Amino acid sequence: MFNLPKYGTGGIGLARVALLLDALSIDRTRLQQHSIVITGSNGKGSTAAFCASIGRAFGLRTGLFTSPHLYRFNERFQIDGEPVDDELLDALVLRVATAITDLGHHGVTETYGAFEAQFALACLYFQETGCDLAVFEAGIGGRYDPVRLIGATLTCVTSVDLEHTALLGNSLALIASDKSDACASGGTVIYGENCLPLRAHLAEYNRNRHVHGLHVGDDISIGNVVTSAKAQNFNCRIRDTNLRGLEITLQGRFQLNNAAIAAALFLLWMQRMHPDAEAIQVDHAIRTGLRETRWPGRLEVIQRDPLTVIDVGHTPDGVMQALRGLHAVHGRENWVLVLGVSADKNVDEIARHLAPHFDTIVCTRAHHKGADARIVGAAARKAHATARIHVANAMEDAVKLSQQLARAVPRKVYVAGGLFVAIEYATVLRGGKAEALQFF
Repeated sequence: MFNLPKYGTGGIGLARVALLLDALSIDRTRLQQHSIVITGSNGKGSTAAFCASIGRAFGLRTGLFTSPHLYRFNERFQIDGEPVDDELLDALVLRVATAITDLGHHGVTETYGAFEAQFALACLYFQETGCDLAVFEAGIGGRYDPVRLIGATLTCVTSVDLEHTALLGNSLALIASDKSDACASGGTVIYGENCLPLRAHLAEYNRNRHVHGLHVGDDISIGNVVTSAKAQNFNCRIRDTNLRGLEITLQGRFQLNNAAIAAALFLLWMQRMHPDAEAIQVDHAIRTGLRETRWPGRLEVIQRDPLTVIDVGHTPDGVMQALRGLHAVHGRENWVLVLGVSADKNVDEIARHLAPHFDTIVCTRAHHKGADARIVGAAARKAHATARIHVANAMEDAVKLSQQLARAVPRKVYVAGGLFVAIEYATVLRGGKAEALQFF
């Protein structure tokens, strides 16, 4: 959409993005007051979607900025659950691109990255449409990500995993610290359940900036979980607030963590921005928003016969969490795994977490950034020596073969290992072409 590289050049980009926000006349004070920022290794998109849905249920005009998109670029910029339309998006892109060009004429020699431009576009879109609440998903980390410029005093770290280690650090503590820095001084960070072992470190790391941490598993608790094929029901305690009988339709235990974080973020934001709001209205918004949240790609059923489920998780922890959710909802037996991993990920590690749980595996290559299917197949064989492994380098062949195998026994199909393989599989199954998708 923007004719820009993925990452900017010329060093850390906070200063150049700030210049772009100024050139677009973004009211930074209002942006800070009306925004919530979502960071984390896994679960950012779902948490952001939950949070935006709750805001919408309260009657707030709610903006949502997420990345990457799954099928269309417009999905990254939503207001009240609707992606921006093509005509308005084109106009916004032109305004941001023009501002970048003008800055270049006035001495800015650094090159802007595509995500930086998209962040600025989201700020402009939400400001000009008068959003009451804006939910921003970070790109990578938090310390140097454009979302730090929001100055949000309510942020979260949904989870931490070893990802983007060259940028964020080679330990969970370093990565959690980086993501924590999206929060402004004096603010509150809500940490997901798998951050709990880092609590002592994070308390000291945040102390001098007077940033307070709340942790799922301690300050925020989840209980009385009941899971079915249609929904998950649970109770949630956020400090002294008890929310009983909550329901979400997104599957996987990890989504309870995400829902609890979203509920806590909204509750705290309302206490700051609308302290006179009636508790019963806030309670109703949380319940309704969580129940009505839809977020494709996470343990999504894309076909009923044979049952075909996709998941876009692409980190070791992400694929493990999704696998647990798959087994809890749809059972452990009679699956065909379609496995694909991006070339820039650790193929052996992803395969090691998935392959041992399946006796029939179709290894494939996503058209976008996919590792060669033969490499994926070798990794699967190493992880599960007795599995029946098929190699289909073209996505069309992987779809055809996996569906044939599933119908013959019969079995179910699970597509996992990365975002691109999951979305390309769904697109081809529905009659589309993988190469027609545009992710960048």
